[in-house]
Amino acid sequence: MTAPDGRSPSRRRALRAPGRSRRIFFSIAAAVVVLVAGLGVYTLATDQPATLVIYTYASLFGGSDCGAPAWSTVFGSFEQAHHVTIDVECPAGTLVNTLSSQKNAPGADLVIGLDEITGPLAEANGLLIPYSPPALANVAPELVAQLSPDRGVVPYEWGYLGIDYSSAFAAATGGAVSHLSLADFASNASWARQLQIEDPSQDITGEEFLAWQVLYYEDVLHQNWTSFWRATLPYLPPPAPDWGTAFDSFSSPGGPAMVVSYTTDPAYAAANGTAGQYNSTASWSNGTAYGWRTIYGIGIVNGTRHLSLDQQFENWFLSGPVQALIPENEWEYPANQTIALPSVFAAAPNPATIQPLNNLTTPAALAAELPGWISTWLGLATGAG
Repeated sequence: MTAPDGRSPSRRRALRAPGRSRRIFFSIAAAVVVLVAGLGVYTLATDQPATLVIYTYASLFGGSDCGAPAWSTVFGSFEQAHHVTIDVECPAGTLVNTLSSQKNAPGADLVIGLDEITGPLAEANGLLIPYSPPALANVAPELVAQLSPDRGVVPYEWGYLGIDYSSAFAAATGGAVSHLSLADFASNASWARQLQIEDPSQDITGEEFLAWQVLYYEDVLHQNWTSFWRATLPYLPPPAPDWGTAFDSFSSPGGPAMVVSYTTDPAYAAANGTAGQYNSTASWSNGTAYGWRTIYGIGIVNGTRHLSLDQQFENWFLSGPVQALIPENEWEYPANQTIALPSVFAAAPNPATIQPLNNLTTPAALAAELPGWISTWLGLATGAG
């Protein structure tokens, strides 16, 4: 199903649930050559190219079926510069589950798409080899700390979770929705009826929203986080199984006026000729916006056969030619701070004005606490809590 702006949510946002696409093997042929300063050429003694296996998600850089035109720049240029072959695989299920199932016999050298939820899990299970690429000098230390302080996963893009709202709902609320508090849903059943969420027990976006809600309630409002769900679950639309289904519901005639999504959505709408159709916001309290920062990273798989090449590729992935592709393909912010943003990003809320709730926890603590939060949420949602 396609949204009114011509976007197919399930294609574009498969990256929100990395690895949940069907399994396809894709060998990238070099098509666009980008000369990379400072990168050496790697050859085997037999002059036969080594093969790097990379696990990722099918929609990386706007692709589908485990491939995209931009992949020839990202992967093909590295192949040319290093005399290697790159095989890209988009496993079924989550990337972290795939890596875990292969812990004793890894099938990949690199993984692209672990996030602030799944990255810590992969690290806790000893699935990654920490590395600090030189290009990390262009990445904000805060991003590194919020994803992986020991650099088992290195950030390549980031953004904020947001609550998208329709222009009609904004008008009906006199603009109040643009500075909403999550507590507004708990105190106003009519607002709760208009909020489409994703199921945190099934979907990564739902997990991220749950982390956002828990930390906002506990550390900003200083209230028990379960009070939000006790007040809203009787009125919320049924939680969607994934982001695409949720956004479809939001964008359908007569659907909910709000959806848990991403603050860069208005930039996408502006780029596709539907600016102003909807907007996005974080959660406010006492004049300050608080939000949950989503961070995606690249990591080296423990057990890799090509450690030196992996390290060079990780550095390449943070370099300008690759990072410049992120804004209008991933619709996220590039981790590399030297990359200029397209003008359409002015339509999105300024991320510099949002306080990241991630700073109130650590990746290790999040990995430890999230399963309990989900279990408690399930109890509340089913009436058992």
